[in-house]
Parts: sequence; C-alpha cells; structure tokens
Amino acid sequence: MKLSPSLILATAFLLMVGFSACTKQYTCECTISYSGMPGLPPTVTKEYSITDTKDNAKSLCTKNSSTYDSAGVHTVETCYLY
Repeated sequence: MKLSPSLILATAFLLMVGFSACTKQYTCECTISYSGMPGLPPTVTKEYSITDTKDNAKSLCTKNSSTYDSAGVHTVETCYLY
C-alpha cells in the first residue's frame, strides 16, 4: 500500500500539533529576601518565562528555591510557577 504525499504531510502536521499542544509558556516568580544585618537590600521579586510542559516548568521553577547563610546574612529565595 502506497501512502500519498498529502496523507503523509497531514499526519506529520497532526503529530506536530499534538506534541506542541502539551507545552505552554509559564511564568516563574521568585522572591528573594535578606535578613540578619542592618542595611540589606529590600525583598526583590524576579519573573522569567519557561516554555515547557506544566510539570517540567514547575520543577524547573521550584528547584530555584533555596535558603542559605553567608557572613551573617540569611537569604531565602522562594519560587512559584503561575
């Protein structure tokens, strides 16, 4: 059985649409706050885009959350996907 070129193109198009429909653009928002010493900068909020599946985007975003201490400064970075 020989497939027509138009059938092959239509099938390829549907597959591309099907796979790309799972990815969207999401926004990751990270809030960074500092404490432990006077004169530290105020809380900062950063946003950036992630184009991926929702689960992967959430994982990429939230893995940037962290807490660390250095020279008496306590820094907390909390990231959420929305």
